[in-house]
Amino acid sequence: MLSETQRRLLLRLADFGTEVETAWDVPRTLSLPGLAEHLGVVRSAIHTPLKELETSGLVWTRSAHVIGGGSRRRSVIHLTPEGRERAEALAAEGSPPEATGRALGPMPDPIHLHGRDAVVDSLVGQLLAGSNLQLSGLPGIGKTSLARAVAGALLERGFRVRWATCDSDSDAATIGSQWLDGGGPRDPSAIASAATGQKTVIILDEVQELHERHLEGVTSLLAACTEYSTGVLVSVRAPSPFGTLGGFEEVRIDGLESDAAVELLADGVDAEIAEQVVEALGGHPLALHLWSPEEDVPGEGQEVQEFVQSTVLRRLSEAGLASLDELSLAPVPLSIAELSQGDGTVELDESAVLRWMDQLVEPHHLIRNVRRATIATDVAQDIHSRGAEFWSQRDGTRARRMEAHHRLNSGEELDSEWLAESVATISREDSAAAAVLIEDAVEASGENSLRIAAIDLAFERGESVIASQHIELTEDSPQKRMREARLARLRGDTAAADSLEQEALADLSPSEAVRAEIASLVRSHDDRLPGQPTKLNQAAIDTVDITRLPESARASASLALDLLRHAVAIESGSVEIAANVRSSLVAQMGEEHPRLALIDLRARISANAEGALDAAREFIESSEDDIERIRAIHAALEATSPNPPEWLTRSHGTVATSPLRADIASHRRIVAQRWYWRGVLEPTMRLSHWREAISRFKSAECPAAAAELLLRLTRSL
Repeated sequence: MLSETQRRLLLRLADFGTEVETAWDVPRTLSLPGLAEHLGVVRSAIHTPLKELETSGLVWTRSAHVIGGGSRRRSVIHLTPEGRERAEALAAEGSPPEATGRALGPMPDPIHLHGRDAVVDSLVGQLLAGSNLQLSGLPGIGKTSLARAVAGALLERGFRVRWATCDSDSDAATIGSQWLDGGGPRDPSAIASAATGQKTVIILDEVQELHERHLEGVTSLLAACTEYSTGVLVSVRAPSPFGTLGGFEEVRIDGLESDAAVELLADGVDAEIAEQVVEALGGHPLALHLWSPEEDVPGEGQEVQEFVQSTVLRRLSEAGLASLDELSLAPVPLSIAELSQGDGTVELDESAVLRWMDQLVEPHHLIRNVRRATIATDVAQDIHSRGAEFWSQRDGTRARRMEAHHRLNSGEELDSEWLAESVATISREDSAAAAVLIEDAVEASGENSLRIAAIDLAFERGESVIASQHIELTEDSPQKRMREARLARLRGDTAAADSLEQEALADLSPSEAVRAEIASLVRSHDDRLPGQPTKLNQAAIDTVDITRLPESARASASLALDLLRHAVAIESGSVEIAANVRSSLVAQMGEEHPRLALIDLRARISANAEGALDAAREFIESSEDDIERIRAIHAALEATSPNPPEWLTRSHGTVATSPLRADIASHRRIVAQRWYWRGVLEPTMRLSHWREAISRFKSAECPAAAAELLLRLTRSL
């Protein structure tokens, strides 16, 4: 007769086909730590059941490489043919309800919960009634496992469950990307519009990991989600960085009751000792997983943190502590391959110290927090210095993010120029991580150049509050007033923006003033929705005196002005001016320049010339430049709206999520226009898409376009 543990082991092993039996790389789930986690018990609790299953010929053991677990081979378990037959019979006896819902996001694997059934049922009931819940408790108390059990119950009821897990680099956009399975909007209201709906529940886990830099944005996101008739479950370590969220009911999770807590321990533990351990550790699930039967019973009333420090950490080897320290001082979870001191990770895994997310790993937060608090400052700085050197030898955005984090915390003199350049590079792929780094750097040094970088990044991200906070602390200068003008424009106060800009222009150097004037003209031309006439005229362009620029910069300025002149001439129907300007462009660029082909195409589309649409299709399908393709697609959409041909709609779909650079103003405006057209072409998602477009137009300093689109959106509702 099989025990309950053995039944669960067989059913879990049956989730994997026979192909894994000969594979070199095997999922960690088939290792001893992975199986113990799934069953929700300590590793020693499955030793005897597995041995008995092996003796009975139902399972067999081999050594294999565990995916993500380092280079060392580890023991993994497989079903024998007889074991597979037995598992199939067990499944037929008591098949669990089939999950008919849909899970989105990095939802963790389910584990068997002990003593939480009533809590799960209560949470599910409240969410089904439309409540928003803030699940709180000590680290390691089981909040993530509980939330996962709730998600499973909702999936069985046919619900869509959107799951996101926070780390220090998470912002509203990265959370939304998890909920929406990638490629989502950035604006909180747009994310909420896209993510919520009937029979949909939102789950946000590990909220305490958020950096202070992103708290406001995530708070806005959660507030937006609660405006819709959907349940939201937020899991956060107490005390919450939010306090108690408005519109949320707090549900506090405490330790397990004695009878359920004892089930986590190995069967061979004496009943009286088991009770003493449970009582000493307050039924804390993670602490019970960390206790070993070879150790003494923890002292009565001992704090869980004290138990971790005095017992768990003390038993680790030097290699284990080295790996733990590196993981504990990292800003985000890492893969084993990313560790310079990875030799101790197997020991950490087998000691239940690690928390896995696919192939990324970090210490359980309880252990990480205790370890961080006990590492001396000079020791921590030395670890950070070695970490900076290690990551400096690697390429890529993630390497620069990690290197910058370690350099900031190494206690060494900060190279502000290197850091600003690194943040700019990182922001092109991960602006949320870049924002955290620059915020930490400003707090550490207070340098004006870094604060300016923080302001500019906030503008690129559309964060007026953060930009304003930094502007107030910068030194007075024309550059500061230019940024104050940008802030006013971001807030929609065009009059104040123009006044501040004119004031700044009077004090800028001649060359800086000319560049600012050209940028202002281009922005004014772009500040409109597709189909609206430009506010710019040729006279305004002709007022720019490029002779004030250094001779080396005049050619590029002249080209920028001529491109603007040609665009205005085409839109106003000034054929003669357009022809003259084109001749000037040919002289500067050459007849074969690819940009000239797009200019000519836009002129043909604007004039509705015969064959213009066929030429547009040929250009779009042959162009290898994403920016040029997007511009051509937008021009063709403007000419054919509201009934664009199907091929054009498909073409827009192929570039709808192409990454563009947020640090380039023209790219920010193209992104805003792209979201506008997505709202036109995808009417069922128009509310979300146009909300995102409004936010993007604002961050692109196009307040008129944002205001007009908001008016259209309001009328359409």
